[in-house]
Amino acid sequence: QVQVVESGGGLVQPGGSLRLSCAASGSIFSINAMGWYRQAPGKQRELVARITSGGSTNYADSVKGRFTISGDNAKNTVYLQMNSLKPEDTAVYYCAASVRGYTLRVDDYWGQGTQVTVSS
Repeated sequence: QVQVVESGGGLVQPGGSLRLSCAASGSIFSINAMGWYRQAPGKQRELVARITSGGSTNYADSVKGRFTISGDNAKNTVYLQMNSLKPEDTAVYYCAASVRGYTLRVDDYWGQGTQVTVSS
């Protein structure tokens, strides 16, 4: 059993910042990658940022230069630092982890989501 839990969402003014955290726990042998996705009502879920255990990152064009993803392998934790937030960033943000269990099977796990609202 693997659990993925996000935290750090909330209401912030345009131009403000938020830092999201995501921790994976449970029966984990290793984590291949973790990422942040977001979904606004009526729209498809989209990749925001992703980081591998080796530190390789990629970002959606819409957030590049404003958001930074980082990770702590020892803690199975990933962070998303969001700066210069815009109303268009308003969405439910989900964390996902690609986890290798002790059977060496790889599965993806998703958190419950955390609401980010950017509004004055």
